[in-house]
Amino acid sequence: MSNPVSLGIDLGTSELKAILMDLDGTVLAHAGVRLSVSRRHGGWSEQAPQDWWQACLQALEQLRCHEGFARVACIGLSGQMHGAVLLGDDNRVLYPAILWDDSRAIDEAEQLGPGFAVITGSLPMAGLTAPKLLWLQRHEPEVFKAIDCVLSPKDYLRLRLSGERISEMSDAAGTLWLDVAQREWFSPMVRATGLTPEQLPRLVEGGAGSAVVTATELGLPPGVVIAGGGGDNPVAAVGIGAINAGDAFITLGTSAALVAITDHAAGNPASAVHSFCHALPQRWYTMGAMLAGASCLRWVTRLTGTVDEQALLDQVQAQWPIERAVPLDAPLFLPYLAGERTPHNDPLLRGGFMNLGHDCTPAMLGYAVMEGVGFGLLDALHAVQSAGAPVGPCALVGGGARSEYWAQLLANILQREIFTLQGSELSACIGAAKLGFLAIGQGDELLRAGMPVKTRYTPDLAQQQVLEARYRKFQGLLVAAKALHGGL
Repeated sequence: MSNPVSLGIDLGTSELKAILMDLDGTVLAHAGVRLSVSRRHGGWSEQAPQDWWQACLQALEQLRCHEGFARVACIGLSGQMHGAVLLGDDNRVLYPAILWDDSRAIDEAEQLGPGFAVITGSLPMAGLTAPKLLWLQRHEPEVFKAIDCVLSPKDYLRLRLSGERISEMSDAAGTLWLDVAQREWFSPMVRATGLTPEQLPRLVEGGAGSAVVTATELGLPPGVVIAGGGGDNPVAAVGIGAINAGDAFITLGTSAALVAITDHAAGNPASAVHSFCHALPQRWYTMGAMLAGASCLRWVTRLTGTVDEQALLDQVQAQWPIERAVPLDAPLFLPYLAGERTPHNDPLLRGGFMNLGHDCTPAMLGYAVMEGVGFGLLDALHAVQSAGAPVGPCALVGGGARSEYWAQLLANILQREIFTLQGSELSACIGAAKLGFLAIGQGDELLRAGMPVKTRYTPDLAQQQVLEARYRKFQGLLVAAKALHGGL
């Protein structure tokens, strides 16, 4: 096909996005469909896979009117990681998909223990896929008995597109069932959760062809190839050009993470650092993950009754301009609204404000939240470095990257150059589209191209002393926060 187009689909938690992209890397059109999360019990987080498929159909319907749709030659998939989609032998969904921020399997994660962590790249945590299956075996035995296959979320879209049950290395690494260094299913951990390797999908690399579209209702040309794809963080890395050892980026979306690309599996399970497979062969990444990121700013915006996040940011800038250090005794915030992964591995940990007074304003709370997320990322940075992964300048992606104030604050806190990128809000879609091109043997140059830098932020050394003192105070609050759920 001359002038082929790649369709990049990113299944997020709150939105499914899709783009049409040509071989020059030009985004021809994009579409988005919002998704909602069901929380029918405390600590639970679920979605109906059927809703993902409907959102996918709606997004493609939005793109169909573009002339590039008729030139689609390949599809790349990206998606939220660690979710459990349970299929019967007829590919029927047996139970709502249990998502990455669901904490019901705390006891099961503890039961699995740290014995295989070096092989699987991570300590067992409630949010990862494997402990969820133990929970189902214990609490939903009839559902568990009917399971014929467990898929990750974006792989359910592949199933609906092609009829094939296939996953790839980066999403598989997030299940806790993969030997991360060898890039193959690790039978002892699979069996420890009551499953057999036959109940898991076949694996390919992210840029390999995995299947061909057979769904007829999409209006796509025949023979469209679906790439392996990948989890949202590694595919966003492909999108922004973080593909070589030494590249690093921070993602500041619903959750937050600091990701460093490596040429070998380099984890430190004791500090709850993940070592996962990249969406490209012979590459891995080391990640410090936070369960709440920019969602903390959304939360405090609602809490203070402020119109929107930008209005709150404007108030923060007016009260404490970014060029000035804040008072040492300003309020502090622990960003653990959904528990925490790196470095604490404690899903029961909760957030909080400290040092509030009668004079406290919404702006002071807004600042504390942004700084608290920054301090959480500093914890994650230290943990990633403890795994031996070098971290230099960091790209900043995700919704939080829209705030120049927050970007400069992160540069000050992390003592690193932070840079934002043009078009990074679509980085996972763009990365997926790039993997689509690889699956049809094209797009090598596109892979190396990365994204143009929008703005660079360098640390303000004049603020270093105050921020370091405030970080020590922040660290000192952890003991009290942990004590609050002790014995519950």
